Amino acid sequence: MKLYDVLIVGGGPIGLASALEAKKNNLKYIIIEKGTVANSLYNYPLYMTFFSTADRLEIDEIPFITTKPKPGRQDALEYYQGIARQKELNIRPYEKVLNIEKSTFFQVETSKQIYFAKNVIIATGFYDIPNMMDIPGEELPKVKHYYTEPYPYAFQNVVVIGSSNSSVDAALEIYRKGGNVTMIVRKNEISPSVKYWVKPDIENRIKEGSIKAFFGAELLEVKENSVIFKTETGETKEIENDFVLAMTGYLPDFNFLQNIGIDLQNECLNPNYNPETMESNIEGIYLAGVVCGGKDTHLWFIENSRIHAKLIIKNIIEKQ
Repeated sequence: MKLYDVLIVGGGPIGLASALEAKKNNLKYIIIEKGTVANSLYNYPLYMTFFSTADRLEIDEIPFITTKPKPGRQDALEYYQGIARQKELNIRPYEKVLNIEKSTFFQVETSKQIYFAKNVIIATGFYDIPNMMDIPGEELPKVKHYYTEPYPYAFQNVVVIGSSNSSVDAALEIYRKGGNVTMIVRKNEISPSVKYWVKPDIENRIKEGSIKAFFGAELLEVKENSVIFKTETGETKEIENDFVLAMTGYLPDFNFLQNIGIDLQNECLNPNYNPETMESNIEGIYLAGVVCGGKDTHLWFIENSRIHAKLIIKNIIEKQ
């Protein structure tokens, strides 16, 4: 039986940072990742630009070199996957963790085998489970919860749900490829958190009528060739439609967390952990990155959760 000091679930930026910290401290570690390295970033829109500058995305003080003021998806993939190669990190991609049980040590069952570890770090992010609208017609193939590029939507009637960065980026890109875009937004304005260099663009396109927008509105039903929604005044409208991009956000895998014994608290399902050590209510299981925020997925991101790796490894070493 091979026993690891640390088993890391998730090979994104924070999982990689945890592995680098473990390696520096001579701990036996392994990363289990269900997809490719930095899988969530791989599934981002192809032309996405980060809000953060490159230096704010760096891990383990490894320089993130780019000529752009703000790095994009491909830059980030080159950076994080490059670190995994150069540092020869012990990572098992395309292997999904199914269950974690604790006896003398943690027994971690994956889609391929069983591992044993003294400690486990959960750094699984939140990009895998869409926040569903729970409306009739959401199961139709024309409804997409992920957006990659605008070309499939050229010359189509496209409804974009939401007003976050992902919604705004999709609306602008599709409009500029000839799509007829209508935004349906629950709130009364474009989100203040939208990238500052993009926000005036979407607001001006709405103002001039190039992109139609209904604020204070709610999508009620998706049909084969149309959608039905309620306007701010309570009026029900039906418009022609070919595709719906439901940019309604994503959630951590709460079932997985509950099944391994993580205590989820309040309406936001915030996991129970010690912010000074990142240790959960289960001794030896630590939480890192976005997963710490429960439904409040905006609380943690790469910039402010890089520190989690150092806190966790420091606590593991102190215990030893």
